[in-house]
Amino acid sequence: MDSHADKIRRPLDSTPVSPSMFAHFVLRTANRAPLRDWYLKVLNARQVFENEYISFITYDNEHHRVAFVQIPGLKKAPDDSWGLAHVAYTMADLGQLLSTYRRLKAAGIVPVRTINHGPTVSMYYKDPDGNQVELQVDAFDKAGAAAYFSTEPFAKNPIGVLFDADKMLADYEAGVPEADLLRRP
Repeated sequence: MDSHADKIRRPLDSTPVSPSMFAHFVLRTANRAPLRDWYLKVLNARQVFENEYISFITYDNEHHRVAFVQIPGLKKAPDDSWGLAHVAYTMADLGQLLSTYRRLKAAGIVPVRTINHGPTVSMYYKDPDGNQVELQVDAFDKAGAAAYFSTEPFAKNPIGVLFDADKMLADYEAGVPEADLLRRP
């Protein structure tokens, strides 16, 4: 049907735009089932589709957040090759980060590195294929985090300070103020 509404001109704005949100990422693997199961557990996600070639999972109202493509014969990239370093997920607060740490540790999934970056407190995990996933909590609101990048401590050490996750968990449950636990030493 050809209506008048179909013929309304819509000139495009030439101003550059940024994406409205991050949608998903896809991992190629020769070991889909253990990889899928790891992400289901770590992200507290659910599977939305799977066949013999591909699996899709999500953890929110987006139709999918991660997909896993099964390609037989793939080999792990050497640690000294370039590529994606990690993907990161922000938890709502420190309590959620620490309760997730406890849940994953009980399932045998432990971080390979825990670090207070300053703007975030982060725990890095490796999936079964060796890809790194960062679970983090913001130490400030968005403006405070952005401002932290301009501080002297950040200029001197932009990576951060390692911390003991079990000690932080114990301190959190003992009532140490969250602001103190989030502050970079």
